[in-house]
Amino acid sequence: MIKCIAIHQLKGGQGKTTLSGNIAYCLGLKNKKTILVDCDIQANLTSWLVRDKFDYELADVLQGKIEVINAIIQIRDNLFILPSKKRDSELKLYGETKLFQEPFVFEDLNVELQKLGFSFAIYDLAPSISQLERCVLLACNEVITPIVPEYFGFEGIELFYNELKKVNKSYKKNIRHNKIIVNMVNDSFTTHKQYLELLNDTKNYIVYKIKQDRKIADSQKNYETIFEYYPKSHSIAELEKIAEDLL
Repeated sequence: MIKCIAIHQLKGGQGKTTLSGNIAYCLGLKNKKTILVDCDIQANLTSWLVRDKFDYELADVLQGKIEVINAIIQIRDNLFILPSKKRDSELKLYGETKLFQEPFVFEDLNVELQKLGFSFAIYDLAPSISQLERCVLLACNEVITPIVPEYFGFEGIELFYNELKKVNKSYKKNIRHNKIIVNMVNDSFTTHKQYLELLNDTKNYIVYKIKQDRKIADSQKNYETIFEYYPKSHSIAELEKIAEDLL
């Protein structure tokens, strides 16, 4: 059975795309056939991991213009992507005009991905809660929220929690949301320590900590994951722990 996970937060700049790509790569290393689905109209995930030109994107699949197998790109061993285009993409228009009529289209997509033998689908979403994001959430078993340890990051958790409650209630779902990744942590910053303590004290979440790591940003400039670019990175152990917990 395919496991579908959304990496989502209502605040931008929290590291959603970076974490999506690296977690998916780690799952691939564990011999789990994994696909990334780029649901962000900015298409940063695709720009990072796809070097060559491609003809078809996620919006083409959702609109029935092409079979999903013809749009999927293999990018590493056991790792694939269903890309979105940065320019001339139809994803935004489709989300705004047609998706209200097809709220379960991503569930249908997951059925097709399961037929193709995928164990995991990792959805990278934009920092918003439009109809597009709601429909992706409906199709997911679990949501993981990344935050930067600052006030607005924590505010984003509360906003997202309330929106997810609405989705669960409206569609009689029970989408799991018990994992938070505190990203870009600097242990020498008092405020970072305070926010970590605050999260740990709630007992509502499993909390992971990714320390500040310049190598992660450098890896993206080189179109690589942190595992490939700098295998000695101190971030890798925590990313592996996240992947193990998802297994």
